[in-house]
This record gives sequence, C-alpha cells and structure tokens, in this order.
Amino acid sequence: MKILNREQMYQADALTMQRQKISSTQLMERAATLAFQWLHERLQGSPVPIQIFCGIGNNGGDGLVMARHLLEHGYHIEVYLVDYAPTRSDDFLLNLQALKDRKHWPHTLEKGKELPDIDPEGIVVDAIFGIGLSRAPEPWLCELFEKINASRAFTLSIDLPSGMYPEPINQAVPCMIQARHVLTFGSPKLSFFLPESGGAVAEWTVLDIGLDREYLREVPVSFELWGTGQARQVYRPRHKFTHKGTFGHVLIAGGSFGKIGAVHLAASAALRTGAGLVTAWVPECGVLPLQTGLPELMVQVSRGKKQLTDFPEANRYSLGVGMGIGTSRDTSRAFLSWLSELERPLVLDADALNILSNHPGSFSSIPKNSILTPHPGEFRRLVGVWRNDYEKLEKAKAFSRKHACILVLKGAHTLVFQGGKGYINVTGNPGMATAGSGDVLSGMITGLLAQGYAPLEAALFGVHLHGRAGDLALSETGYEGLTAGALIAHIGKAFIDLFRNPESNSEETKEED
Repeated sequence: MKILNREQMYQADALTMQRQKISSTQLMERAATLAFQWLHERLQGSPVPIQIFCGIGNNGGDGLVMARHLLEHGYHIEVYLVDYAPTRSDDFLLNLQALKDRKHWPHTLEKGKELPDIDPEGIVVDAIFGIGLSRAPEPWLCELFEKINASRAFTLSIDLPSGMYPEPINQAVPCMIQARHVLTFGSPKLSFFLPESGGAVAEWTVLDIGLDREYLREVPVSFELWGTGQARQVYRPRHKFTHKGTFGHVLIAGGSFGKIGAVHLAASAALRTGAGLVTAWVPECGVLPLQTGLPELMVQVSRGKKQLTDFPEANRYSLGVGMGIGTSRDTSRAFLSWLSELERPLVLDADALNILSNHPGSFSSIPKNSILTPHPGEFRRLVGVWRNDYEKLEKAKAFSRKHACILVLKGAHTLVFQGGKGYINVTGNPGMATAGSGDVLSGMITGLLAQGYAPLEAALFGVHLHGRAGDLALSETGYEGLTAGALIAHIGKAFIDLFRNPESNSEETKEED
C-alpha cells in the first residue's frame, strides 16, 4: 500500500473531483459518511455520549458531517467548534449550516474560554486538525488535547490525531491527541509509523473514499507499506523434485568467547527459514556448543581460539556475518581484508557494522546490494546523530543510495531502504525487543538469500516473517516472555499463516500495541 504525502493527497482529491465530476463538498460528504458508518456499525444505536470536537477547516467539516448523521440516527451528541483562527473553509461553513438547520447548535471553544468536561464513559471524535497542519498548536489547544488525553473516553481521530503532522518536518511536536483509533482517508500517513509521533496512534483504519484509481496506481511515492499481500506475491513454493542443494548453502560467520549464542540463533533461523544447508564459521571455543546444541548445523573453525582471526573462502555460500564477533584489532583487520575480496551480496549485522563504523573508508568494499541490518544505535554509529525522525529518514535514504545497499533499519516498524525508497513493515510487537531478536532476523534474511530470493525480496520477506513469528508467539508467551528462541520456533507457523484466512491479515488496520 502506497503512503501518499500531503501534496499527493491534495492532488488525489483534486483529480478525483475533476474526473468524477463531483465537488469538494460531495467528496467530504462521501469521506465523512464512511467515518460515520464505521462508528455506527460498532455502536448500533447505543446511548453512549459522543463529544465531537471540530476545527474550522476541512477536518472540522468532516466532523460536522459525522455529527449530522449521528444526530439523524438518534445518538446523544455535543459538538464543539474549536475556534483557533479567523478564517473558515467553505465546506466547513456549508456543513455547519446543515447542522444548524437540524436545530443543533454547537458550542464554541476559544482562547481564554473554559474547556468542557470530558465524559470518561463516552466517545470523543477528534476532527480539529487534518493534514493541513503545518505549525505547532497554540498552548490553549495543547491544554484541550491534554484534557482529552487524561480522560478515559474512547478517542476516535479523523484522518490523523490532531497535533500530528502528516509527514516528518523539521519542527517539534508540542502536543497531540492520543487516539485509540484513527480513521484515515485514502492512505495511511507516514507519521503513524515513526517513534516521535506513532505512539499517538493505537489503531488505524484506511477508509477507501474512492480516490482516482489511475492516480493511485501511477503516482510514485517515497514510502510503501509491505505486508501479507506483498509477502504472498514473493513467496516461492517448493516443487516435488527438489533436494537440499536446491535451497542453497548458508554460512554464518560470527561468535567470540561468551557470544557463541548469537551464531546459534542466526544459524537456527536460517535453517527454519528453509536454507538447504547451514555452516557456521566460528572460533575454536564455539565448536562444542554448536555441535551439541544444533545437530543440523555444520561447523568450520577459525584459527582463533576465542575470536575470529580469519575468514573462509566464501564464493559458494550465502553469507551472514557479524553477530557476536567483537571489534578487536585482529578480528577487524581480518574482516575488512576479507570483505574487500567479496563480490556477492551478503548480510552484515551487529559487530560487522560496528567495525565498518570504525573504518568508514571501508564502506566502498561492501558488495553491491548487500543487506545491512542496524538497530538504532548501530545506525547512529554508521551515519552520526539525527535531530528528529525526518533527518533519520533522510540519512537512511542517502546511505542506501550512496553505498548501493539495502538498509534494514530495525525498530517498532522496521524500515527497509533501497535506492532512496523506503518500505515499512507492519508486523511485530514490543515483546520482540529482546536479546537475540536481531540475530534471528539476520539468519532469516540470509536463509532467504540462499534460496534464490533477490536481496530486496529477502530483506522485505525476512522482516515480515520475523515480525509475524513474533506476533504468533505473543499469544503463548506474552510480551515479557517472548524470547529469540520463541521467534525461531514460530517461523514455520509464520509461513503457514501467509495462506491462512487471508482476510484476517489485512493491513487496513494495525495495532501498535
């Protein structure tokens, strides 16, 4: 699913009105009616009190349309006009008059006026600011947002939570509505998936408001959601007359004294993801634990006893490198020399990234289309600090372009970058913030590379399966009990889940947890 930016949403609206020969008022009626229907289907006429807060632009107009429909269906509503500017949009004024024509007169909220009480047993509809917001809300508006947030009311935001910018900008976010659910029009907004703003969105649903299909199909975007539908399309079914050699040979090079477990996790994940053969290249101290703990694994031994001091001839393998190797002088020297001789794409994780950070002149040695999998700390060491999410995204795009690599930026919504374009993963949960989770991901991606998936496909599919395995494990372990081992145990179930109850895996709604 494409993520349109603000200007593209405006263009989509304009083309839709032009090609479908409808007015902006009719498009607003269509969108807000869908929002009303979403709420009505869930309430079924329940007498719950509903407080609707409307700005004085088009987002407020959406709220007024909802208010009119709710009133006509017998709901108990109170409407508040949040008067933050002297100008009103034409569609807002039209729908305000339509509500007054039905003998319902809204309350006006303005600076210096007492704010209303929020019914903790009710529903708040937040239609104050939409995608047009480009400056920080005034302090009195922040007080209103805080009062709504402090209540126990169910808060439903229209298009996006008020106070949230629709896309990252170089400006602080002083306050936002904390929405239990967001009904967003046409396309999810990039800010839903970023740490600085995404916490304000517990759940979201995209409402299909009939935007022009040709425009949506052809418009180039900087970000896309990548979920179950896309995963099904890249999945490669297995045929009857195959053997283990058909599915490739993975080599996991990693480990040092006390950190052999990282290799065990990555190798196990590669096997569970379907690699035909997996070999570990480890220092001597890793042989016994790996041979006894993972009998499916083959082990080759470095000359080093407690750390890697050399690396193998590697042209016949799909490589995953870096987990647990440390950054000692001997290991770093051997790794950088070996990396400069490689030609095929490989997966670089953990200390392989830290070594590169310590030797930035060696970035040019990374084979084209290699997959780098940093967590935020490792990424900071690669590119330097960033002031906000916007700058982080720009640094990620620039890094992937400059080094012709695929960058897997791990987080609550892992982002995959190639050539300056970003793909946002929608699977996973906070329980996956646990030791070894990244080692599992690297092993999974390497296992997919071995099976012939293209590097970008391997990264995207691996990230999706990794998160889905975590989601499936969650029901058994809870957040706190979720371990890297549980992720590995659920990889097979994540594959099976791709084709089970397709309608239940829709990316239209996503809970942030």
